[in-house]
Amino acid sequence: MQKGKPFVKWAGGKRQIIDKLKLYLPEKYNVYYEVFLGGGALLFELSPKKAVINDYNEELMNVYKCIQEETKYKKLCLELKKYEQKHSKDFYYEMRNIDKDKEKYKKMIDYKRGARTIYLNKACFNGLYRVNSKNEFNVPFNGKEKIHTYDEENLKNVHQYLKDNDIKIESVDFAKVLVNATEGDFIYLDPPYDSDTTTFNGYTEDGFGKEEQVRLFYIYQQLANKGCYVMMSNHNTKLIRELYAKYNIHIIQAKRFINANGKKRGEVEEVIITNYE
Repeated sequence: MQKGKPFVKWAGGKRQIIDKLKLYLPEKYNVYYEVFLGGGALLFELSPKKAVINDYNEELMNVYKCIQEETKYKKLCLELKKYEQKHSKDFYYEMRNIDKDKEKYKKMIDYKRGARTIYLNKACFNGLYRVNSKNEFNVPFNGKEKIHTYDEENLKNVHQYLKDNDIKIESVDFAKVLVNATEGDFIYLDPPYDSDTTTFNGYTEDGFGKEEQVRLFYIYQQLANKGCYVMMSNHNTKLIRELYAKYNIHIIQAKRFINANGKKRGEVEEVIITNYE
């Protein structure tokens, strides 16, 4: 079966550094964990037969759940085709504003919510997923007259992978998922990145600041002490270098294309940190 690829554009996506990540993978492992999943580039590249995937963004993980299940996957695809036909600036804002009515939104069928998430990702400005303090999607329209919401062959490959393998899908705090990891498991951590100044981290209404980076470090340590293989991606910042000083820090160059400020897009210095050689 052909490997799937990310089906949404996501801030911090890893497709363009996949080859660099693969240089630092453990030789073998048991269960694969990815708790800040986003677009899932490394998941699809490795296609492990047993994995636990998670993201705190409930709307994103609802999409993965719908794609995994046969009937909902087919219905989601039909919805996306409808959205392509209805696509316009007015339709975009109509879809975007649905989550302002919380009671109505809660009653929305899961595959229709999933289709909405993909549609907004394809029709919004720069493919940026951002919510406000009320957890309402607030990215403006991208101005395109026509959009293509999904690649049929790729989404089918993603569906087959999620359906035919032992893939557990969660949407909770990362710590709740990682408590179940045991010796020999491989955990890839790709959190919202740290910054020496400020950076976008509006994936959820709560954000991800310095305190969360420190909390993640303590969990990294616990996993390493358990005998798990742990690999993390982040910006090469003072805080990250100090926290992970005793681990293996590999500096790489990467290009970033999603930022509200165009001047901050381009080549940046990132780190890949492992607790194993």
